[in-house]
Amino acid sequence: MNLILATEVTNNIGMWVGIGIAAVLIIAIVIWFICTYNKLVSLRVHMEDAFSVIDIYLKKRFDLIPNLVETVKGYAKHESETFIKVTEARAKSTKASTIPEKIEADKAMSSALYGFYRVTESYPDLRANVNFMDLQAQLRTIENELVNARKYYNATVRDLNKKIQSFPSLIVAKMFKFEIAKLFELDSPEERKNVKVSF
Repeated sequence: MNLILATEVTNNIGMWVGIGIAAVLIIAIVIWFICTYNKLVSLRVHMEDAFSVIDIYLKKRFDLIPNLVETVKGYAKHESETFIKVTEARAKSTKASTIPEKIEADKAMSSALYGFYRVTESYPDLRANVNFMDLQAQLRTIENELVNARKYYNATVRDLNKKIQSFPSLIVAKMFKFEIAKLFELDSPEERKNVKVSF
């Protein structure tokens, strides 16, 4: 009788230990799942915040462009094609609403500004204009801030993309439809050249 009772107690203890181990494993998986989801959300928020900083500098540049163009127009009346490209790029940026659209609009603006800078180099009187010099200094500051903001944005995108593509976090990413974010890259070789802002 004591042997049967001892066997039953041993079986019950074994069952409760098994249930306890299973419960601990389930709790650990749930905690990992929640932590992974929260990390993915945090990385996405950092990426969106980083792009909002780029957006601020794009807006500053957007607001500065008309003043710069008007100042240069008086000196370079026959360069209308360049001014049209800058104006079109500026208009494109007003229509952009998503991050990929804004990235494309910025690429168009950078390309147009590259041509614009080349035109202004031909006019020594313009380079001596105080108003133009002030606008040029503001634009140089904005361009430097944009470079830093793009670097930070790309770092946040890299961290998010790495988490989305890494196992086992990719399971959570797929379940909640986290998508690979687009890096802020330039497409054309001309855009990759340093823009000369000093006139």
